[in-house]
Amino acid sequence: MLSQTPPTATILSVKIHALTNAQTLALIEQFVASGRPHQLTTTNPEFVIEAQHDEEFRRIINNAALSLPDGIGLLKAARFLGATPLPERVAGSDLVSRLAELSHRQGYRIFFLGAQPGVAEQAIANLKHRYPQLQVAGCYAGSPDPEENEALLQRILPTKPDILLVAYGHPNQDKWIDRNLERLQIPVCIGVGGSFDFLAGTSKRAPRWLQQLHLEWLHRLITQPWRWRRVWNAVVYFSWLVLASKLRGVTGRY
Repeated sequence: MLSQTPPTATILSVKIHALTNAQTLALIEQFVASGRPHQLTTTNPEFVIEAQHDEEFRRIINNAALSLPDGIGLLKAARFLGATPLPERVAGSDLVSRLAELSHRQGYRIFFLGAQPGVAEQAIANLKHRYPQLQVAGCYAGSPDPEENEALLQRILPTKPDILLVAYGHPNQDKWIDRNLERLQIPVCIGVGGSFDFLAGTSKRAPRWLQQLHLEWLHRLITQPWRWRRVWNAVVYFSWLVLASKLRGVTGRY
């Protein structure tokens, strides 16, 4: 149980918890201590766009134990709409590194699920270089396809991890967790998108100075031009929908 339910901002009918990185880690420690299963989503503007037409995905985000504000666009949208302020971005890739450090200190066992074969292994090797006492329960690429569901569970369940990181991209990773949360009984289950690729070095994040200027989308557009539609949705279309919501007089303070 949460000692106190974090406040939420509602942006285009999607709930986002108003949390700092430090508060997120403190709550994750509470979740692990409770032993009960919790789903976390690393919600960004693309999630919000997807949730406009995918009711199941919207339900999953809105029912998550924590819907983390993974996107500077969400912080700006909350402020523009007069919603509950979102204090800072809680980025999925950064969170994985912080969880590795937490495992190093607290002995939490982490299972790495998803990404292409070999990527999770390289990400783990890089993390262990920084956090030698990182406790890895296991790793496996696999697939979120229903046909492979039982095989995945049989790989994960015997390892009894405290934290499960699922890198299948949204909404597949989040739907997979939602579908299996009760059987998994893992205290913390998080969809982490492309985080393993960043940590393995197979994909490059924007330089820190571009992140500080809130221009990660520009770096993605330049380095991965085939993802232009995703950039358009996350930046232009999301901004248009937020503006339209404001003009309709919809607020996000709950």
